[in-house]
Amino acid sequence: MFGQTSRQEGHKNENKFKQLYDEFATPNMFRTGSGAPGPGYYQQKADYNMDITLDDDKAIIRGFETITYTNNSPDPLKYLWVQLDQNVRSKDSKSPLIETSKFKTYQRISSFSNSYIEAPFEGGFNLDEVKDADGNDLPVGINRTMMRVEMPKVLQSGESFKFSIKWWYNVNNHVIDRARSGYELFEDGNRGYVIAQFYPRMAVYNDVEGWQNSQFWGRDEFALPFGDFDVNITVPADHIMEATGVLQNRSEVYTVKMMDRYEAAKKSYKNPVVIVTQKEVEENKKGKVKGTKTWKFKAENVRDFGFATSRKYILDMMAVKVGEKDVMAVSLYPKEGNPLWEQWSTKAVASTLTSYSRMTFDYPYPKAVSVNAKNQGMEYPMICWNYGRPDKTGKYSDRTKFGMVSVIIHEVGHNFFPMIVNSDERQWTWMDEGLNTFLQYVAEQDFAETYPEILSKGQTKYPSRRGPAKNIISYMAGNQDSIAPIMTKGLNTYQFGSNAYGKPATALNILRTTVMGKELFDYAFREYTHRWMFKHPTPEDFFRTMEDASAFDLDWFWRGWFYTTDNVDIGIDNVEEYVLTNIPSADAVNLQKRYKSMDLTDYVYLREVESGLSGSNAQFGDSKSLEKFVKEKLAESENKDFRSPKHFYNITFNKPGGLVMPIIVEYTYADGSAYRETYPAQIWRHNDYVVTKAVASEKPIVSIVVDPDDETADVDTSNNSWPRKIETSEFESFKNTLKE
Repeated sequence: MFGQTSRQEGHKNENKFKQLYDEFATPNMFRTGSGAPGPGYYQQKADYNMDITLDDDKAIIRGFETITYTNNSPDPLKYLWVQLDQNVRSKDSKSPLIETSKFKTYQRISSFSNSYIEAPFEGGFNLDEVKDADGNDLPVGINRTMMRVEMPKVLQSGESFKFSIKWWYNVNNHVIDRARSGYELFEDGNRGYVIAQFYPRMAVYNDVEGWQNSQFWGRDEFALPFGDFDVNITVPADHIMEATGVLQNRSEVYTVKMMDRYEAAKKSYKNPVVIVTQKEVEENKKGKVKGTKTWKFKAENVRDFGFATSRKYILDMMAVKVGEKDVMAVSLYPKEGNPLWEQWSTKAVASTLTSYSRMTFDYPYPKAVSVNAKNQGMEYPMICWNYGRPDKTGKYSDRTKFGMVSVIIHEVGHNFFPMIVNSDERQWTWMDEGLNTFLQYVAEQDFAETYPEILSKGQTKYPSRRGPAKNIISYMAGNQDSIAPIMTKGLNTYQFGSNAYGKPATALNILRTTVMGKELFDYAFREYTHRWMFKHPTPEDFFRTMEDASAFDLDWFWRGWFYTTDNVDIGIDNVEEYVLTNIPSADAVNLQKRYKSMDLTDYVYLREVESGLSGSNAQFGDSKSLEKFVKEKLAESENKDFRSPKHFYNITFNKPGGLVMPIIVEYTYADGSAYRETYPAQIWRHNDYVVTKAVASEKPIVSIVVDPDDETADVDTSNNSWPRKIETSEFESFKNTLKE
């Protein structure tokens, strides 16, 4: 139509500081807007009575279990879902089919044979029966790793249902197939068993998604309800065992010497006491002792159960004070682990319990056990498997030493996440791996302070692999086609370790040290752990609690770090220097013409520094003249304190990277002194690309550096300095070495 002007099309709110209402679930009676459990919060309970037998000659485990399932939800349940995780290794498992594969020009014989020559392993559960408490068969439906159990009648709210399962399966060699559980075959013909996911386990039913019956493909771990366990495990009589829970018949399965040493260990707080020595293990030849022993364990309010057993195991223990009680730190390892394990394992367990308890809550269980297993790093309540061995001569490198200590800290730390703060590992891997890796970094630094002898010559702190900001840069700066947001189901992520472990750990470390400060962060983090210990939190519960307990609006942080694949890149775009001077006559005339009522004597005039003008102060030759001028122009100025700036700068920062972050700046002056300022992230709220700060200084600024300590994971530091540093290319550096 004639005279009509075109209008620009509207757009959605894409501001980096908009609230996360679109991404968050709506608060309700189960989970509040503050991030705390609501008045209607519930969780189911699953109690287990089990009799387990290990056939060491055939590597078969047989079990009979009775499950008592209590429906604490407000919902009537027609059926129950049980996890059959061992079915991932059944002969007809679909798990290998979802992975791409191609022949390599060279490949290990064992791997090639296992993949293409040997018959498929006969793994998976063999179910002999599923019966109710009256002995009647229950209809079941099995879909790969999940089994639906049909109950005779609907299970109403507040009711319990008891049923039993009889089963067996062939134990796999976890060294060959790199599984989470199984046996290791040693050169002397003995096996070391680290056994988990070994029994049919109840799935979680909750307010968020009903039954958590997502299939187990091999990567994503497990969502499990809490309950009480009463477990009897029968193994060869010469085996030494540790497991989840409290050993009920210690005097029956321990020798008199072992009992005496155990009593001494309960009073030893500095060094482990060896309960079963290496010499005793070496004298314990296979077949020397006949028969079996049954080890009896009870555990209350745990979400899972695991055990380790072998005639090759050395056992040591020490006590660690946690709050008002003593907890036993325990290690179980073959002679192949020494001298490394006898030196460091149990001390690492004890130190981890101390560090994590300080950052969260006092460790509530009576013990924490570290078991040496080749190529392993896996966790269960009160017990975990960890790799790390010297070579056959007993020598080991720093890499082996620190790798072993780090994996022990990490796996023992999993007692807190997710064994107690019981997040859903199948859906949100980062909620246990990321949070745990963050605390692992804290605990590693603590360990080196407690045991400085762990450090090698020239080292001043523990060489943590994950946590420091600079260690995640190569991942965040990588190809966007192979990066996924943290808020992605673990099975579907690219670069799983960096996504689920490294990036969230780094994000939380930056949040603690750079954004919030340790005091605020630590208070809010402890609040989260106290609210959700022995419960099932979601990501929103974590995000909301961190804000609720700190009065820190962090939606911009969660969105950037957890919901996007943006990276950090903040630089210095431009620096303009000004001096105060007299208004040039031509400017004065023009201003008077344009603003006829303008009183030019009420204004100061700044001119950008040009050649020959730098350092001059044409109108105000010294600070006293400037102060006098200001006092004359401002009423009651004699009651004010005055600074005396002589140098004035417009400093423009840009943000080529997408992530919003605080701007940490170090200003260095001509006299060699320096000053740091941190501009909060909110400085970007009105402009996501460039922001300018006016800086008035008494001394001339000679250099400016953004993020001087590399604490924000800035992927490109070439734009972080003014004057711009000339960086030597790798080729130029190579040529310089040739000249030398």
